[in-house]
Amino acid sequence: MSKVCQLFSGSSGNSILVSSMGHSFLVDIGVSAKRCENALMSLGVDPDNIDGIFVTHEHRDHSQGVRVFASKHKIPVFASPLCLGQMSVTGFLSEKNDTYEISKPMEIGGTEIVPFHQSHDSVDCLGFRLNLPDGRAVSVCTDTGFVTDDAKKVLPGTDLIFLESNHEISMVNTGPYPYPLKQRILGPEGHLSNFACGEYIKELAKNGTTRFVLSHLSEENNVPSLARQTALAALDEIGLKEESDFRLFVSPRENNSRGIAL
Repeated sequence: MSKVCQLFSGSSGNSILVSSMGHSFLVDIGVSAKRCENALMSLGVDPDNIDGIFVTHEHRDHSQGVRVFASKHKIPVFASPLCLGQMSVTGFLSEKNDTYEISKPMEIGGTEIVPFHQSHDSVDCLGFRLNLPDGRAVSVCTDTGFVTDDAKKVLPGTDLIFLESNHEISMVNTGPYPYPLKQRILGPEGHLSNFACGEYIKELAKNGTTRFVLSHLSEENNVPSLARQTALAALDEIGLKEESDFRLFVSPRENNSRGIAL
């Protein structure tokens, strides 16, 4: 059986655990190594047993805990070449870390990890699809201003997806953020809105995805109930019913559950 859990979500830090057939992976560690360790142990996962850390991009809320965690537990780190370079500059990696470039599909412990490019204002931003040894597939698609063509090639047929539902557009426009920051969030290299998330959820559902985890919600520009309602309305448009046709989750900023079994 495979299990997934979003340990942390949002601008204060992100990390996702994916486990299957005795192997476990982390996508991002955007909190301190200690907080990540505590979160894993609360789920009964030994940090020493993580097989690899896959980093989407170098922004602090996705990478700040990677260097210490990976070094302490002797875990390899995988990211794009540009991301690895920038993390070294910012101190989120060091020469003591065991790092590997990922630019094409690779396999670890029977899990195939497929990277795809996102549109975000980082040096390079990836999403990942993990094809697990039990035949299930889990994908992470966050931190993107729109769903890229690369993502659309890789994501159809995934069983579960962590999909960004960052903001409500009207809340950004009427909120206190300075104009340049508003433009960044709403722009093509920013973040996916509730509406854009809902539109793409329909396409995923038509191609077999049955579990959706709304992720990376803004604390200032979104409300969990609003993100959830937007996604539910989109799925209702194509005649799908919650619990019978799909399951919908909204990630809290810090995990308070035991994760999702596939």
